[in-house]
Amino acid sequence: MSTGQNRNGLLNDPRILAGVAGGLVSAVAALSAFRGLPMGLGLFWLSPLPLFLSGLAFGHAAAGIAVATGAAALFVTSPGVLPVLLWLALYGLPALVLLHLGLGGNPLRIATTLPLVMLGLWPAGLTLLAAFLAADQGGMEGALRASVELGLARMGGDMPQGMADQIVQLMPAALALWFGLALVANAAAAQGFLQRRGLALAAAPGWREARLPNWYPALPALAGLAWLLSGDSLLLMSLCLVLAVPLLLQGLAAMHRRLANFSGRLPLLILLYVLILVFSLPGALILVALGLLEQYGRRNPPANM
Repeated sequence: MSTGQNRNGLLNDPRILAGVAGGLVSAVAALSAFRGLPMGLGLFWLSPLPLFLSGLAFGHAAAGIAVATGAAALFVTSPGVLPVLLWLALYGLPALVLLHLGLGGNPLRIATTLPLVMLGLWPAGLTLLAAFLAADQGGMEGALRASVELGLARMGGDMPQGMADQIVQLMPAALALWFGLALVANAAAAQGFLQRRGLALAAAPGWREARLPNWYPALPALAGLAWLLSGDSLLLMSLCLVLAVPLLLQGLAAMHRRLANFSGRLPLLILLYVLILVFSLPGALILVALGLLEQYGRRNPPANM
């Protein structure tokens, strides 16, 4: 084979090289958490970052190769298929779908509307799947309660029954929020890293202007109405809270946008985030309300991106 042919071979295709490298790094980050290594949980949060770096720099094909490589690496190095399925459900497939929905057009641009919708629909689908799989374990409520009790037993602690019930009720929404924040933060970090080095395929979108379609708030509203009519269905309440996560994220984006030109922006944002963490449920409700105000209350809303 000639030198020219070697240079144009598959092994010299930057999309393949970036995809394989991104998938392997993501798998190592996830594996460190699955094996309980030091700083493993922190690395698990960063597991989507190499996937977004591959996709935002080299396109959809590189992202697909990265996800396939990461899944294969985890399958070979992990006992059983559960770690692979967990990584695919939380990071691999969502990153691929987000890139497919967000990166496109001519000229190439990054949209935020459909990816923001996906951050509600994907965890809602996972919630329904978890409820189906837990049907033989006393339903989703029984499975969540068992996991909370197991966690408390391992920590050697005890908790009043009322607080345990509240944790069970809010756990799906908390996990969905963690899922959304992890993906958004890693995607934004990857785009910023690539753009500073002139490697990004498209310019960064207006993250602070992210806006849901006008029909989306009807989904959590319908789930909430179904929950009220059902009496006390944890599944329907969980769906209502999970589907409200994109509104909360939109509220966060609106908060950043409204404070963008404020001179004391950084300390005020830190204070607001501390208050949101301390008063988590009221803070979440305020952010959802701000998201709804952003959705319907702005006189000149930005066009859907």
